Amino acid sequence: MEVTYQIIGTIHSPFTDQDTTPIQSIFSEAEGTIEVFPEYAEGLEGVEGFSYIILLYHFHQAKGFRLLERPFVDGSKERGIFAIRHFNRPNPIGISLVEVVSVEGNTVRVRGIDVLDGTPLLDIKPYVRQFDHRDDVRSGWVDAKHIEEVKLKSFSPKDLREHEESS
Repeated sequence: MEVTYQIIGTIHSPFTDQDTTPIQSIFSEAEGTIEVFPEYAEGLEGVEGFSYIILLYHFHQAKGFRLLERPFVDGSKERGIFAIRHFNRPNPIGISLVEVVSVEGNTVRVRGIDVLDGTPLLDIKPYVRQFDHRDDVRSGWVDAKHIEEVKLKSFSPKDLREHEESS
């Protein structure tokens, strides 16, 4: 079986280096634009009515993968690639939850972008709280300490490495 995806657009952001790009959209205040190719622009009808959208994209600068990798948060121990959000994956597909600022023609302006400029866009899905939110959630090895550390001291892979080296 072969699986093929069509690139439907390009993500534009202020980030040009994956080492200084925020590791999750919740840690980013940056704005960006989602350029949907003209042949897919009609598919944006109704997007302006949503506060948030989910972007699915191809990690175009990923370099292979390992099944065990050190996560960006608490990288002291290798973990299975499917238990972390590293960009070097068997299928380098990323997801980001971003806030919709405006929709004009084939362009969606967003806030909270954590994606490299020029990233190929695979799909857009609306975030519907009633469908996507869960109350009883376990977060595996990621605990409140990890999240607070990232919030207070760092936002990118480079920042996290420098913090770990100084600790």
